[in-house]
Parts: sequence; C-alpha cells; structure tokens
Amino acid sequence: MVIRKEYLGQLMSWKDEKIIKVVTGVRRCGKSTLFAQFKNKLIEDGINEKQIITLNFEELEYEELLDYKKLYEYIKEHLFSDGMTYVILDEIQMVNEFEKVVDSLYVKDNIDIYITGSNSYTLSSDMATFLTGRYVEIKMLPLSFNEFSEIIGNNSDSALASYMNIGGLSYVTQMNMDSEKINAYLEGIYNTVIVKDIEERQNRKLNGRDVKKVSDITLLKTIAKFLANSIGSPISVKSVTNYLTSNGRKVSANTVDDYIDALCESFIFYPADRYDISGKELLKNNRKLYIVDLGLRNYILPKSRYDLGFSIENVVYFELLRRGYRVNVGKIGKTEVDFVARRGDEIIYYQVTADMTSDETFDREMRPLRAIKDNYEKIVLTLDKFTIGNYEGIKVINVKDWLLGEAGK
Repeated sequence: MVIRKEYLGQLMSWKDEKIIKVVTGVRRCGKSTLFAQFKNKLIEDGINEKQIITLNFEELEYEELLDYKKLYEYIKEHLFSDGMTYVILDEIQMVNEFEKVVDSLYVKDNIDIYITGSNSYTLSSDMATFLTGRYVEIKMLPLSFNEFSEIIGNNSDSALASYMNIGGLSYVTQMNMDSEKINAYLEGIYNTVIVKDIEERQNRKLNGRDVKKVSDITLLKTIAKFLANSIGSPISVKSVTNYLTSNGRKVSANTVDDYIDALCESFIFYPADRYDISGKELLKNNRKLYIVDLGLRNYILPKSRYDLGFSIENVVYFELLRRGYRVNVGKIGKTEVDFVARRGDEIIYYQVTADMTSDETFDREMRPLRAIKDNYEKIVLTLDKFTIGNYEGIKVINVKDWLLGEAGK
C-alpha cells in the first residue's frame, strides 16, 4: 500500500486546528485508505486509539447511524473525556442532514473533525451556509504516475504506457495487469458513480444554483461518452446539445447543462476555463473538460483509435492540480496555450505534445509560447527525447521525467 504522502501531509498540517477538514474526490481514489493511514500516523505519534472515532457509512454495521440524530448521540457517547477526540466520517453524504451533526460537533471543545465525500453535495450551498469559514477542502485525486510507478516498482516508458491505459485508481495496481479484471472493476466504479452518486441526487441547491434530479441514465452516459471522447477540445453546452440533436436525441440546453454539471459534481470530469493571457481575465465560453482517470476513459470509449496527444494532456492537467496549481487553457491572440498554471504569484505556461521531432510540430508548439511577451516560465512537455533542451528561454522537457519530478517544474 503506497503512502499518499502529499495528502497525508496536508491532513497532518491541519491537525488540531479549529477547522473542519473535508476530503473530496471520485469514488475509489483512496480517501478511505488515506484516513486509515492518517489514523495509523496519529497512533504512531502517541494518540490513544480511544481518542479516534472512525465511521464509514458504506459499511452495513453503521446503517442505523444514517439517521443524523442517532449519529450525533453515538459520537457524543464515544467522545474521549480527557483530551482531543478525532472524528473521521467517511462518505458522510449518505447521512441525511449530516451538516447538523458536523456543525454541532464543531462548536464543542476538543473535537477535531474530518469528513469525506464522493460528490460535491458534501460542499453544497446548504452545508456551506452552515459551515461558512469553518472548513478547508482537500481535493484528492487518483494515483500520480510517480505513486503508480512506486507501487509497481517500475518507472520505465512501459510503466507510463500502462498508467495511461489502466489509470491510477489504487486497486487496479493490485490486479497484475489483468485487463479483464481491471475492466470489470472500472465498470463497477463507473456504474456506481453514475447510479449512486448522480441518479440519486435530489432537487437542491449547489453554490446557490438550483440542481435537479438526474432521471435519464442513458442520456447521462451518452453525454459522458461524448465528453470522454472530447478531452483537450473546447466544449460548450451548445456543442453537446447539437451533437445529441444530430444523432436523433432532442434535448434542451438546460438539461445538457445540468447533466454536465452532475458529471463534474461526481468528480468524473474537471473543467478548465479559458484564460486571456493578454487581458488577464477568465473567458466564459468554450472551456475544456478532462476526465479524472484515463482507465475510466478507456472503459467508456470503444477501442477504435488512440489519441496519444490528448491523453498526455489529460495526465499533465491532473498532475498540475496535484502540485497545487490553478489550471486554465490559455488564449493569446488567435492561438492557444494548452495550460496556464498559477500558484500564488507564480505563473508557468505549458504546451503538451506527443512528439516534437518534425519541423511542423516544433513550430506549432513553440509559436504560442513565443507570442507571450512576459517573463514567466514557458515549458513544452513531450514524450520524445530528441528535442529536449532550452530554445531561447523555452524549455522542452520529457514528460515522463517531469511526472517523476526529475526535470523542471
């Protein structure tokens, strides 16, 4: 079992702070494992096991605690009387009105609260109203390539190919690259997310916006397949609606918008808005969507072709998120920069391509970066190892080395 060092470090940095720690992420990305590691670390550091209350609401033995009043009474009865109690509530969104429990615990002394959720309902506007200024969100992702290679004991080019094929959901690394087992596992996760996390959502508000129950699972899966096939390409509600209409499925733009939001709420897709580099402002149209795990993408899509460049782009996008950057698609004049990565005062521009060896590709990838007149760092990430170097201040870096932290930022 690989130690999720980055996320464990974040949890430890917030330990004993008077703030609720909310860990979110797609199902099976490792949230429960992370909290098992966190519990072990607490015990290693001298915390009495009686000081730790851990409840996973997907486990049948805690079914009666899905009633928020019974849950609150249970926790009160098990509080440690002579020091801090660490309360870990896993998949808390299964408890109706759970925010009342969390809020009541928060106002008590000597309680350190940690919760997880597999969809954005965990941070819906209702909860945000209850807990304004009282929580910090830790956004958890599947394994990075660095973690993946550590588990399988291989960081070669073939390991990167495997990572891009089967993805980074932790359990797939234990299946000895058995494609049938992996596909069955991914199918189970995908259907669970679609049915359990999306279909069952109720009419409510999210970030102040009315959200309606998803009722047409066939339509939802059709939209998910379209988005999975379109990573790295600009997407709008209109373009998705037009695609469905052209294929004989009449649907309103509002429904499409709501279904895309549902797929993002469940952390299957992540949006990257466009950013005008010259004007220093976000643009509202034609964002891109990236899928949280390429293994899921390869399960969703028929094996008709393989778009290597967009797959690498997807991997880079999530690696930048792991490293703490806000990531946008850059616009400079009539050209586009794959990513504008911002963290505090730091800005880095990235182009991502499978191969830079042809003159045409080299010029195409360099042109947008050369058009940017500021002095922030500019990097091209590529699979090829022949063009690596520094070209008038623009670095060309092998993407595998970059993912392993062995080159550049």
